[in-house]
Amino acid sequence: MWQLYQFPLCPFSRKVRLLLSEKGVAYDLVRENPWERREGFGSISPAYRTPAIQNPERGISLADSRAICEYFEETVDKSPMINGTAVNRAEIRRLVALFDENFHADVTDPLLDERMRKRLFYRSPPDSKRLRDAMRLADEHLYYIDFLIDNRPWLAGATMSLADLAAAAQISVADYLGGIDWSNHEQARSWYSVFKSRPSFRPLLAERMDVIQPPAHYGDVNA
Repeated sequence: MWQLYQFPLCPFSRKVRLLLSEKGVAYDLVRENPWERREGFGSISPAYRTPAIQNPERGISLADSRAICEYFEETVDKSPMINGTAVNRAEIRRLVALFDENFHADVTDPLLDERMRKRLFYRSPPDSKRLRDAMRLADEHLYYIDFLIDNRPWLAGATMSLADLAAAAQISVADYLGGIDWSNHEQARSWYSVFKSRPSFRPLLAERMDVIQPPAHYGDVNA
């Protein structure tokens, strides 16, 4: 059995969880607080970052969400998530990088800093300017999703792909932290609502952090 070391509000952990569920790969969740730099975790993830996954029976340990996703894409035939022509596969990887890197740096990580890390570690109030900047940049990213969905059934093309999983994972964390305003983004909201209704996504919507609660619309599949 696979053991997935993850933190509930880590968007990269969420991306891997979505991929494993869509592919029907059974796994156990292991809660890992990466900032604790637990010695046993370092042997699986030398950078002490979530997610990491291991199968002790098979002697396999993998770290980094892209490496993990590529491994299961290559070894599990069900529900291919990097598919199509070479051009389409390149487009999928481009969008995965966009959300893993740009959206995370612009939106998810600042929100995690201001609304989680400062509260849990520093007992200090959030920086309102940084929150406003993150929400403004989230709006810009959502406009790009609007554009993509205006021209394609899914973000990268005709079928759901790893690009959709990466985007939904980042957005779900930002939405949990109250950083998403859906009011001017009907295309993006409709695309995301489809994700919220998928069986793979429901466990994410049901989870709550003890000291940080999401807005009322977060778990509503119709919102």
